[in-house]
Amino acid sequence: MSSHGSSNTGSKRSTGMASDATTPANAHLGEDKPKMFDNEGVIGKQFTEHGAIGGTAQTIGGPLDKEGAIGKQFTTEGSIGGSVQSALGGQSKRSN
Repeated sequence: MSSHGSSNTGSKRSTGMASDATTPANAHLGEDKPKMFDNEGVIGKQFTEHGAIGGTAQTIGGPLDKEGAIGKQFTTEGSIGGSVQSALGGQSKRSN
């Protein structure tokens, strides 16, 4: 221990930089992420069969099921979901 009670970990060069360690705060830095309305994005994933909205529709079933007359329109291959995916989906570039 040093004279002020902290452990001696060496110089900055020998221990690395804080940005070298992967933490939840910096885990995805420098990577592309899905846009909000993409089927993997914050909003778009809610409409998938595993999301809050799509999952409820799956539970109700019938025409709202992912294979039903209404539900299939909201999939990435359907007319509504496909249009949203084409226009607002994809990856957003990260800046760093």
